[in-house]
Amino acid sequence: MADPQAQPAVGSTLDYPAAEERFEASTELTVGLEEEFAILDPESLDLVPRFEPLVEASETEDPALRAQITGELICSEIEIISGRGADLADAIAMQRSHRTRLVDHAERHGAALAAIGTHPWADYREQQNIDTVHYRRVVDGLGYVARRNNTFSLHVHVGVRGVERAVQVCDRLRPVLPLLLALSASSPLLEGWDTNLYSARTMTFTRTFPRCGVPDAFGDWATYRDYLQTLQRLGSIVEATQVWWSIRPHLKNGTVEVRICDAQPDAARSDALAALIVACVAQAAADIDEGVPFTDPAPRMVEENLWRAIRHGDAGEMIDLDKLETYPSSQIEERLHAWTAPARAAHGLDVPLLGESSAVRQKALLAQGVAHRDIYAQVVEQTMRTYRSQATA
Repeated sequence: MADPQAQPAVGSTLDYPAAEERFEASTELTVGLEEEFAILDPESLDLVPRFEPLVEASETEDPALRAQITGELICSEIEIISGRGADLADAIAMQRSHRTRLVDHAERHGAALAAIGTHPWADYREQQNIDTVHYRRVVDGLGYVARRNNTFSLHVHVGVRGVERAVQVCDRLRPVLPLLLALSASSPLLEGWDTNLYSARTMTFTRTFPRCGVPDAFGDWATYRDYLQTLQRLGSIVEATQVWWSIRPHLKNGTVEVRICDAQPDAARSDALAALIVACVAQAAADIDEGVPFTDPAPRMVEENLWRAIRHGDAGEMIDLDKLETYPSSQIEERLHAWTAPARAAHGLDVPLLGESSAVRQKALLAQGVAHRDIYAQVVEQTMRTYRSQATA
């Protein structure tokens, strides 16, 4: 996926010595944000392949914005990247400026934007794929799996010093990933269906792409490097970005990249979710440094929580993996805030409360008999208003 903290690459993304050097030189808790938007016809709210015209127009009208725009798999999607922020507040400030200009730019050129995990009725068979070397490789290599992936997400990069620590941070955050997904759920509607899920995006992307979802616990850099080298030797990958795990050490950036979340229709909520992710990475790193004991939970139980997040989002129950007891998903935020309190205090991280997810709101409208198009119209209005003004919806 796109790199929001881009810096000159040393060799390929599978240059392991260079990756080790990047992590050793990494600054702790730098932050980079990636937010993906659907590009829409403002009248019909259908997906429209306007990525290239929007990019071409930005090259002359707003070159600074052009530098922060990148493409994704389909031509009806656009991504805005923050650049490397010295810290969370810096990254959010940069992203707010980029967002405002992006929304205005899209509107000037007859397009609307929306930020939830899926489009409610679009037919994936009608979507055009972006024409780049990377995405041609993805589509040719994965076929239907890639073509089917018309989804939109939030990714957060966090600087972690030392590649060994980065791998261990990813390990410690494995059981946290389903909790973050539950809080971010925004995609109950897909292909004209109420899917009875809260994150249909996760089933479309995370459950179908290879090397995706919650990864194994690798334990150390040597094991992770051996995994990548084996895939490379066997012809499964030619670049590190073909490993799509929901959390991964980003070899080109020297960051831990958290990739589990649905896109958010409210800009303030996207900021708050990013802040919570940064706090989780910071706390995991602190726990490693302080020798806090950690027992890796059984993968099958992490998977069980992932399914619960997909199915019921923040409106169901999750499993306490230490006690093997359930608790209401409404307590997820409270639990994560309690765990991350030391790191938030140490680094001055402001992590606002999220409240209920977009999926909960959409489900409530569905229960009232509101049509899918009218629900999506509200999402589009919320996206255009809050990402331009930064007001809380």
